[in-house]
Parts: sequence; C-alpha cells; structure tokens
Amino acid sequence: MRQPTTAPEFDPQLIARYDVAGPRYTSYPTAPQFHDGFGEAALRRAVQASNEHAGPLSIYVHVPFCFSPCFYCGCNRVITRDARKATQYLDHLEKELALLGPLFERGRPVRQLHLGGGTPNFFDIEHMQRLFQLLSRYFDMQRSPTREWGIEIDPRDVDASYMHELGRLGFNRVSVGIQDFDIAVQKAVNRVQSVVQTANVLAAARRSGFTSASVDLIYGLPRQTLEGFARTLDDVLALSPDRIAIYGYAHLPHLFKAQQQIDEGELPHASLRLALLGKAWETLTAAGYVYIGMDHFARADDELARAQREGSLQRNFQGYSTHGDCDIVGLGVSAIGRIANTYSQNARDLISYYAALDAGQLPVTKGIELSRDDLVRREVIGELMCHGEVNMQQFGDRHGFVFDEYFAQDLRGLQPLVDDGLVSLCAQTIRVTPRGRPMLRNIAMCFDAYLGKGASTPRYSRTI
Repeated sequence: MRQPTTAPEFDPQLIARYDVAGPRYTSYPTAPQFHDGFGEAALRRAVQASNEHAGPLSIYVHVPFCFSPCFYCGCNRVITRDARKATQYLDHLEKELALLGPLFERGRPVRQLHLGGGTPNFFDIEHMQRLFQLLSRYFDMQRSPTREWGIEIDPRDVDASYMHELGRLGFNRVSVGIQDFDIAVQKAVNRVQSVVQTANVLAAARRSGFTSASVDLIYGLPRQTLEGFARTLDDVLALSPDRIAIYGYAHLPHLFKAQQQIDEGELPHASLRLALLGKAWETLTAAGYVYIGMDHFARADDELARAQREGSLQRNFQGYSTHGDCDIVGLGVSAIGRIANTYSQNARDLISYYAALDAGQLPVTKGIELSRDDLVRREVIGELMCHGEVNMQQFGDRHGFVFDEYFAQDLRGLQPLVDDGLVSLCAQTIRVTPRGRPMLRNIAMCFDAYLGKGASTPRYSRTI
C-alpha cells in the first residue's frame, strides 16, 4: 500500500503564476491528438486485443438531451422537451450495441457503469429499463457488491419514485450538479435549483440503496461573491456528500454558444476567482474531506481515497476513478472509449451518429493507437496526477530504460518547478510537494510530448 499523499498547500500568489492553459489529462494523448485515420477497423482490432486479456469492463453511456440550457455548460448536449427523442436515441443505441456488443468476449463483468450527459434523467423509467435490457443482452451486468454503477442527475426533474426505480435497476452511485446555491448566480446561468430539491433527491437516493453520492460545484461563475459561495459550501456540507468536485468555469463563448448568454462583466475578476477556490479548499479540508487531486475531494473512507492509498486510482474521461484495470466501452453520441492501447470517439453530432448506425456501421469517427512512447508517458502522467510521485528507478526497470536518460529533456523542463518548490527531485524519486499539489496539471505537462507541436496548439482550459 502506498503512503497517503501529502495534503495540499494553497499559495495564492504561486497558483496565480502557474494559471496557464493546459490539458486535464483525462487521457494521454489528449483528445486533440485523436485523428480520423482511426476508424471502425481499428476499433474492431482493439476489441480483439482486449479479449486476449478478458478483464472486467467499464461502460459509459452518453445521454445528450437536456430540458433547458445551463449557460455555463460546455458539454455535448441537445436542448429539447420532446420525449420522442429518447426513443429515437435508444433505437440507435440498440443498433450500436448490436454491432459492438458481440465483439466482446462474453463473461467479462461490467464492474463500472456511468451514465453522463446532457441529462441522463431525460430518460424516464421505461426508457431506463429498456437501456438495461439492451446492455444485459450483450454484457455481463452482474450486480456484484463491488460494482460501481453511477448516474448524473439533475434534481429539478426527478422525484423519490424515480430514484427508487433507479435503485431497483442496480444503480448505487449518484452525482448531482449544484454549481452554486446563490439565487443571483443561478439566475445568471439559467439554473435555478433549491437546497431542498437537492436534499430531497439525495435522501431518496440513500433510501433506495445508493451507497455513494457526489456533488459538483463551479467557481468563477457570474455574480459569485465570497460570502455567497461560503454559504453554498455550508449548505453542501450539510448534505454530507461522499465526494465533492470543484470545477473552474472556462468562459469560451466562441466555442459554446450558450455561454454567449453570460455577461462577461459579471464574471469574477482573477483575484476573486482564486479566492473562491481558496475558500472551497479551506472549508472542505477543515470538514475532513481528503484532497484527491485536481478538483476532487472525498471522505477518507471513500473508494477514491482508498484507491489512492492502494495505488489503483486512475483518471479517465469522468475524472478520477477506481478500477484502472477496466477497458472502457463508450456508447452514444460523442462517447469516448479506451479499449486495449487505443482511444476512440463516436460522432459528435446526432445526425452523423444516426447516419452511421443506419448504414450498419459503428459510429467511431476518430481515435488513436498509442505508441510505446505514448504508453510510457501516460503511465508517468497518471502516476503524478493520481499519486503525486514516480520512483524513477523502478519505473525505468519496468520499461527497460534509464529514466533520467529517456526523459532527459522532460526533466530539464521540470527544473523550474523544482526551483519553485512544486516538486522534489532526488536520485530515485519525483515527488509532488504540498505546494505543488494544486498544480498537478502543470507538473504533468512537463512530460507531454505533444504540447507546443504542430501548426497550432489546441485551446485548453486554464489549469486553475
């Protein structure tokens, strides 16, 4: 078992200096490196390679529909209240499963399941039941006590009966978006949601067999104040979630049309934005939550904290997660999968997604097969992002090279961070210091072979 990672130190001036654009490392290589030379044939070969190991699976299903737009959102979603859209979408999920499901060797248990969006509870219970019937047709959906079957919920559109039925289907994890309980902020982002609504959904989930509840907050939203966000944090702690994620709002109206509804003049200035984050860190750590990394906090007895101590913590497109041995099957529009040594992504719009499936083709439009160098760098970045250290001697021995020779250029790039006290570097170990833990992305960027290369550098969100 690993030693517990060090608690973070929040140094506002240092953090502000390192607040640059950079990847979140939910994959490596990151999504901008995916290319259209990776298609259906490559995905089929990846599944065949995956079957040689026949390990457990993780399934991600993207449900793109939302009843109304949240102006801050940068997710792939379709705004509609037409319930017929759910039926049409499930018809095409059935086609995708009929093409992809038989490629996987039977008997591989689905250890993890996650429904994201969009708003997964756009599906009513009848549609959810149909989805589970389809998944069970092609995958081993055993209700193991160790399963992690989660769903993202908008509490404005569910009741206790709905949560009860989700529990009967086998869901045992729920993630609820909050962002901020301050009514002025909620009106500015078109998401008015009360504490009572949220509390009722979480209480119903716990009565229905859900064993883990997480909530999402966002700092940097319009009209946010330090006092208002402090009240939100107090309200959140009263809900006693197992996990709390604190995301920084990325204002990119040229990429996300809904964000054009936000008045830029109402966004908090840089110092206030940083103070909002600092307040969250102070409040959550004082309440006993463990800083996992990036934007994730969890109770000390939560699976994320245990996985970090045990060395099995991973990052994927849902953020920090457990069960790093699972291949990830991505289903639905824009869904990303991680099969064997590849990443693949489905068509990002419904028209293209539907057209491929209607033509009897898998809807994968791009992806990447990882080179040996990609795999090595992914492992280094994962170790830093999840565990805050890399034993260079052991790492080099595993891969058959001398670490400081293979990564000589990267270690030179790391030296300024060492000088600033973010990282300690000794003969055998790279270790993230307490001062460095808030800057995990910046540290990982030193080992990214793709950054700054090519005709244009992709636009990433800021690291803080």
